[in-house]
Amino acid sequence: MRAHHRSRLLAATAAVCALSVALAGCSGTTKKDSKDDAKEKAQNAKADPDAPLKKGLKIAFLPKQINNPYFTVVDKAGIKGIKEFGGKGKEVGPSDPKASSQVSYINTLTQQRQNAILLAANDPNAVCGPLKQAMKQDVKVVSFDSDAGKDCRHVFVNQAGSDRLARQMVQDLSRQIDDKGEIAILSATQNATNQNTWIKIMKDELKKPRYKDVKLVKTAYGDDDDQKSFQETQGLLKAYPKLKGIISPTTVGGAAAARYVSGSKYKGKVVLGGLGTPNQMRKFVKDGTVKEFLLWDAQHLGYLAAYAGAALASGQITGKQGETFKAGKLGKYKVGKDGEVVLGPPTVFTKKNIDKYDF
Repeated sequence: MRAHHRSRLLAATAAVCALSVALAGCSGTTKKDSKDDAKEKAQNAKADPDAPLKKGLKIAFLPKQINNPYFTVVDKAGIKGIKEFGGKGKEVGPSDPKASSQVSYINTLTQQRQNAILLAANDPNAVCGPLKQAMKQDVKVVSFDSDAGKDCRHVFVNQAGSDRLARQMVQDLSRQIDDKGEIAILSATQNATNQNTWIKIMKDELKKPRYKDVKLVKTAYGDDDDQKSFQETQGLLKAYPKLKGIISPTTVGGAAAARYVSGSKYKGKVVLGGLGTPNQMRKFVKDGTVKEFLLWDAQHLGYLAAYAGAALASGQITGKQGETFKAGKLGKYKVGKDGEVVLGPPTVFTKKNIDKYDF
């Protein structure tokens, strides 16, 4: 009976396998993941660099959070660029940068048949699925500032080369503390793609012989929230009384750290570096709390992202390496490896040049 039962089981399994082979194959064969159809379609499409930008394009900016001063600057400049080529631009988004907070907005924008969604990803794991669904509906996806992942968008507009930017943040801060002492990193959210990429490169930079006397004691997360970043700065300085410097690879964290240090006994003793916007950091530079910080032109970032979205929606580019498009007044840009478009080198802001910028 046992052998008879075994033979019946094998026969049944074979029958099921035969019936399903047309769909997915039998043991050892993997069914094609339909989620990647949109990306494959884009990769197989042919770009027409001479195609004119379409009129009336609907393009939406989806920042990490809408009450973040940095993203307000980026998105406003981008929407202004959209108007230049006769499109309709808007900004929508959550009031907090939580991992899944952007998902409902992606779904709504897809239902609205936007021609392009321009997104700074809070968490690539959370937004990837919805973005793939948008791409299947022929919505072009551009990630900027913080990447959604190469399979979850057509193009990534990077504000500056990640390697150069991260290493420069370490180099500039270390120089100011004479390459000696304890330092900390005050980041944004734990899942932010750009933050994690930069932090990984920073740690690699710190392995070099130059930094043998520099010790990274802590990476704290202010969640791109001003008050939490302020409190995290306070906590770092209390927990590490010998702390010599703090790198904030986030404009919210940079401004909050400067605000705390400027009114404390640590002013002039603890070096602050990393990223910031001129308008947020101007008073801290002028009162000596911060000597220098980095950033790219945030207005140009939004403007470039807008034109990248329009170029995709108009068929000028598909996201393949080597393709080129013109970004209005910024001129011609080339799509690099994995669909990356780099805005350009960062700017170092100091007391000498900060008043030349207004954003």
